Amino acid sequence: MMYEQFKIRAEGVGSEVYRFQTKAEALDFIIPFLQKEGVTDAPHGYALWAEGPFLNGIDRTPLHNAVPGLKFEVSRQLAADCLVGISEVGYALTDTGSLVTDQTAVEQRLVSTLAVIHIALIGTDKILNGKMDVFKIINPGNSKYIAFITGPSRTADIERVLTIGVHGPKRLVIIFVDDMGGAN
Repeated sequence: MMYEQFKIRAEGVGSEVYRFQTKAEALDFIIPFLQKEGVTDAPHGYALWAEGPFLNGIDRTPLHNAVPGLKFEVSRQLAADCLVGISEVGYALTDTGSLVTDQTAVEQRLVSTLAVIHIALIGTDKILNGKMDVFKIINPGNSKYIAFITGPSRTADIERVLTIGVHGPKRLVIIFVDDMGGAN
């Protein structure tokens, strides 16, 4: 039920939302997605995957062989030249369709803000009702950088002309994985 509520809100602000039972199923989606988007081993074509628990126990060599432009070392220069950034996020909020994460690690910030496409990975058990619930878990006094991500980056000028992707990714692809935690 909470997943469906989140999905409706997130898609309402322009996000793409998918759900898989296992990490293997999620990878079976991610690899062809990266190939279809034209990830290459050249500037402005890289895919950068920031470290996180999702990658634990996964052999990265077949991933790199399937998508030669997929890199697991994140630097400012590579992030500035990447097409796709992949990171794990902490929580999803049903009331706004927002993702919330403690991005104290600079690699998480780089791949989620500088890429044209951001793929956000999250356990299905991390869906919460709203901000009050997340602030019971994340203490702003102890965290250096809490990010709320609501859809692709968007801005409007004084004439109300909406532009997507000026200050961040043009696309936000959210992938829920049940075996990263319990199911809601």
